[in-house]
Amino acid sequence: MDAHDPSQTVYLLLDLALILGLARAMGALARRFGQPAVIGEILAGVLLGPPLLGEELSGLLFPDDIRSLLGALAGVGVALFMFLVGMELSFDLLRGMGRATLWTSLCSTLLPLGLGAALAWPLMSSHHEGEPVGFVLFFAVAMAVTAFPVLARIIADRGLAATRLGTTALACAAIADLIAWVLLAVVVAVATGGQVEWRLALLVPYVVLMVTVVRPLLRRASALGPPGPGGPAAGRNFVALVLGGLLLSAACTEWLGMHYVFGAFLFGAVMPRGTDGKLRDGVLDRIEPLCGLLLLPVYFVLSGLKVDLSRLSVSDLGELAAIMVVAIGGKFLGAYTGARMGGLDGRQSAALGALLNTRGLTELVVLGVVLEIGVLDNRLYSLMVVMALTTTALAGPLLGRILPEQFPPGGRGRAGTGRVPVRRDEEVAAHVSSRHDPR
Repeated sequence: MDAHDPSQTVYLLLDLALILGLARAMGALARRFGQPAVIGEILAGVLLGPPLLGEELSGLLFPDDIRSLLGALAGVGVALFMFLVGMELSFDLLRGMGRATLWTSLCSTLLPLGLGAALAWPLMSSHHEGEPVGFVLFFAVAMAVTAFPVLARIIADRGLAATRLGTTALACAAIADLIAWVLLAVVVAVATGGQVEWRLALLVPYVVLMVTVVRPLLRRASALGPPGPGGPAAGRNFVALVLGGLLLSAACTEWLGMHYVFGAFLFGAVMPRGTDGKLRDGVLDRIEPLCGLLLLPVYFVLSGLKVDLSRLSVSDLGELAAIMVVAIGGKFLGAYTGARMGGLDGRQSAALGALLNTRGLTELVVLGVVLEIGVLDNRLYSLMVVMALTTTALAGPLLGRILPEQFPPGGRGRAGTGRVPVRRDEEVAAHVSSRHDPR
């Protein structure tokens, strides 16, 4: 942006104020109907887009030069979000997991991956021009992903955090997301061309470096002081160090050709948690408000601006129906089958299928990455956003229908209903669930 052009500065500030106000209003409206805020915030972007306002008015509100600046801010917001997701994916959830978690994780990930890859082939000719492997892998990932943050919020709102159902769902979502990010890294490497093997080979030592060198250094640096809101200057210095580190990590993976979201996620995953999670809480208390209140809504609204359903044809509606069937059916059947093999009863298994269908912001990040590198076109992007919002919106109501007497719609689980004794992994799940903004 030209520092000597005040009109651009005014435009940017006004657009930020408009985005913040409309996103908060639409997010509150979504929560009023028992839905995650992300649904309302994406719809805010759709409301500001060409289909409703027209090309001229939408272009006047968001000129191309201002939209590029907003995109840069949104990119920082996604990097911070991915860091937070990495921090919250506690590996304590994965320790000592039982048969139900193991089988549900396998089936709820592998079946959607396979169905997504199969659906990609008939869609490829009309939506992609390039390396077919990248498109097929992307579609497989898009069908298999589960939004850990949104799922954690639903589990907290429904009083499931200390139940076997809740902890199993969180563990399965953690595994699915880890697999999805690995596969998405392959998609980026394939789609952007060049020496794919060289890029992936460099990623392995980078991960080793983060685990063996960066994590111990962060643990030592955390001795600077508590990073809580009332902490001393030394604590604020540690938070500044963390912010600088995650941005450097994001820049490194972007330089490697693997996209910046992976570096931010990895930095969050190697962050030390501290005693009883106090270090993690202090960092989250400093970073989460800026990310959740301003930067992520910018990303949501920009994502909604790219959605254009006004030009959909009958064949597009047929493709949307196929996408919905594969997305919902693959996850639900995979989770249900795995849970039954793991020893859960039919209703608990169906509830797991409903919960793991939540896609939320995680799906939007995946779609944003692949749209940016040219793996899919805007028409298919719009269809996939509709799928992501629909599956997220259905999770809560479906859960209430499957277990109405235990978890009524909009209510909390009743004490002593379907619960098991609280163990360490469930305490972790309760903590993770209680912290997330409803995205």
